[in-house]
Amino acid sequence: MFSREEKTTDTAARLDPAQRSNGNGKPSVIGRDLKIKGDLICNGDIQIDGEVEGDVQSHSLTIGEGANVKGTVSGNNVRVYGSFSGQLKGQSVALAKTAKLVGDVSHETLAVEAGAHFEGNSRRIGSARS
Repeated sequence: MFSREEKTTDTAARLDPAQRSNGNGKPSVIGRDLKIKGDLICNGDIQIDGEVEGDVQSHSLTIGEGANVKGTVSGNNVRVYGSFSGQLKGQSVALAKTAKLVGDVSHETLAVEAGAHFEGNSRRIGSARS
């Protein structure tokens, strides 16, 4: 009759996809013609197709093929198709064949497609699962 809900401290994990992604189920998009100098913080998903110089923090982040990002990036799922330089931290990190990454990556899982350019260090971080 009565059930207890499992409590979680991660706000993004509690939200459904529609709430995580701007309330409409779609990621926030930085267009090709947009250049941002500053930090981005989002509880949802971000797709960067333009230029960002600064720190980016989100649940899920996609750096598009034409994008150029410089700074520190963190997120649960990070996919890189374009250019990135700096520090990257993500639970799941994927570098596509079109990616050019110069910097250090801390990850739980890392996938690198043939053809991707990766210059830097990779460090696996432990998962919460033991």
